[in-house]
Amino acid sequence: MRIDDGVKRDILARTDIGEYIGAVVSLRKRGNDLVGLCPFHGEKTPSFHVHPDRGFFKCFGCDAAGDVIRFVQLHDNLGFVDAMRMLAKRAGIQLEDEDPATARVRSEKEAIYHANDVAAKFFHRVLTHDPEGEIARRYCADRGISSESITQFKLGYAPDRWDGLTTELQREGVDLGLAEKAGLVKKGQRGFYDFYRGRLMIPTHAITGEVIAFGGRLIGEGEPKYLNTTTTPVYTKGRFLYALGVARRAAQREGNIVIVEGYLDCVALHQGGVTNAVASLGTAFTADQARELRKATDNVVLCFDGDAAGQAATSKSVDLLVAEGLAVKILPLPTGEDPDSFVHSKGGDLFKERLSKIERRDTDAIPWIQFKIDRRIGEIRAGFKSRAQIAREAEVLVRTLPRAEWDHWRTYAAPQLGVDVEDLRKARLQITDGARLEYGEGQLIDVRRSDKIRPGSVASPSWETACLAIFVSEPVLVGEYGSRIAPERFGEPSLRRIYARIRDQAHALVQPGDVFALFSDDGDVSATLASIAGAERSRIIQFADTEARRAYLDRTIERFAADDRQRRFRELDAQMTALFEAGEPVPAELREEHSALHAARTKG
Repeated sequence: MRIDDGVKRDILARTDIGEYIGAVVSLRKRGNDLVGLCPFHGEKTPSFHVHPDRGFFKCFGCDAAGDVIRFVQLHDNLGFVDAMRMLAKRAGIQLEDEDPATARVRSEKEAIYHANDVAAKFFHRVLTHDPEGEIARRYCADRGISSESITQFKLGYAPDRWDGLTTELQREGVDLGLAEKAGLVKKGQRGFYDFYRGRLMIPTHAITGEVIAFGGRLIGEGEPKYLNTTTTPVYTKGRFLYALGVARRAAQREGNIVIVEGYLDCVALHQGGVTNAVASLGTAFTADQARELRKATDNVVLCFDGDAAGQAATSKSVDLLVAEGLAVKILPLPTGEDPDSFVHSKGGDLFKERLSKIERRDTDAIPWIQFKIDRRIGEIRAGFKSRAQIAREAEVLVRTLPRAEWDHWRTYAAPQLGVDVEDLRKARLQITDGARLEYGEGQLIDVRRSDKIRPGSVASPSWETACLAIFVSEPVLVGEYGSRIAPERFGEPSLRRIYARIRDQAHALVQPGDVFALFSDDGDVSATLASIAGAERSRIIQFADTEARRAYLDRTIERFAADDRQRRFRELDAQMTALFEAGEPVPAELREEHSALHAARTKG
């Protein structure tokens, strides 16, 4: 979505920054300013200032600053477009001019949001107050789901009859044909009937607050255990995460997000105090979900069930999460346990204790590469393969890591495979020298053999992708370096176009979401940017801080200058040679420039 500057100005004009921030931060008046404790870093002395008359905030402790849009981005961990949408909805502003076709689509989506909201409130009322919800209330009590959790997650119950929700939707004026598009009702020979019946209802919310889907958990015996919303105009399976809207703030505090498989696993963890938990809403992660996670954190902890299906889902999820540049650890549970049963049998405090030890490295949590190596070792053991084949396969896996870690994991894997560490070291000679191996869509990719950037991938860590990674991660550097790096320097046309657009809009770019907002209407470019930004956080391209990024850009510009001097030297050399061969005098200025360039080359 491209947002007109005029619309942005309208949103800022209609939003009282003091009132908005004051609703989430305790502020007191000091002169013309409002002052309070900064919500972005821990402090005891107020250093957070809001200037309602000038429309911005500033923290003198951590340097967080900006307008109300920037505050929403930082506080709610939202991208630029989502922050704009939230504020626009609050201010009653339409984000963009729409043609009739676009307006119809938007109108249909808003109507589905309304239908879902009516359904969620109906299901919640039945669970909490109606006699029909007694069976579901007993079920929640038996599973240890508290009334606070029922309220927080807006859990509900679909009564075990054909017309409970249908009647409610009609009473609220919701068109049943549209409700069918939302997945709430079905149409039969005698008319519409409820899709969900006799189930505990778990609504999924978008990070902007709308109800977008439902999961219905069967109470009692029968199949299927869960009925879930399929694709609708507002929901696509594999693009959303359950409870991300709640967990993203806790993720800022904890520094990571815990990923579980099921709705009730997630609810149990939140109830146990693990408020940075989300559920994948499926058997394995997708690239879209991984990109959503990266908006909230760079670190994830996978805690799927310990059975075979859960282990397989973990393995697939690791590939996608690592490919998106996320740091991944796995927290295994005892055999037969899932997060829900673990919290209710052993308590949330024990689960939190296991999580808290991750940073100290004295926990059962294991790095993703150890998990992958263990699974591969099991596969290799089960096969009929020679020692040489085993060594080669193990070495390929080890070499997906930074070089400094290779020998550590060789030493780890060798005794379990029944081979000598030296066999693995020798195996490296049988793997194409110079090939960089990295994780892709569930497989190893030899990026040296990739000849161009593909949408959604980074084919090689060239200076072009490195520069874009820097500018996406820290857009303020575009204003500092944009005039010194011309778009024409980029050899890859697609990257040149991306950079040119970013450079043109440098004045409006503050944080990564602003860059993504420039290309929100181009899926291929958005995917490429996400991959490039992921590379900057991974082992492919990594910069410790702003100064490291500046140092890289300075070296790049120095190389440009050296290349330009070399090219000019060759041009002068050719001109002077042609003049000599023609018997014509060489102008003094050419000789002087040639000598100066030669001296610079020699010195370099």
